[in-house]
Amino acid sequence: QVQLVESGGGLVQAGGSLRLSCAASGRTFSTYAMGWFRQAPGKEREFVSAVSWGGVSTYRDDSVKGRFTISRDNARNTVYLQMNSLKPEDTAIYYCAARKWEYATTAPSYDYWGQGTQVTVSS
Repeated sequence: QVQLVESGGGLVQAGGSLRLSCAASGRTFSTYAMGWFRQAPGKEREFVSAVSWGGVSTYRDDSVKGRFTISRDNARNTVYLQMNSLKPEDTAIYYCAARKWEYATTAPSYDYWGQGTQVTVSS
């Protein structure tokens, strides 16, 4: 069982930056791939970025390439999402999720989810 808690969301102006954190419980964090998803009002949950269990492999959706960076610190049981050059269309609730070993880009592939953190980007 893995429990995930996101933090770091907030209100920021367009062009600004935020860093989201997702803290995981348990002693097996290093065996889980971690993903970030987001859901805007009236829209489906969409993939943002993911990192494999060891942190070697990462993947980002085209919409955030060059702006968002995912990383993990297995010693701290934490995964991060650094978001730069934010746009109003990045406004959403951001969720972190966990699945064993290798990352995936679809929400049903993940077994554990956090409660989400709100990111609002004003124009």
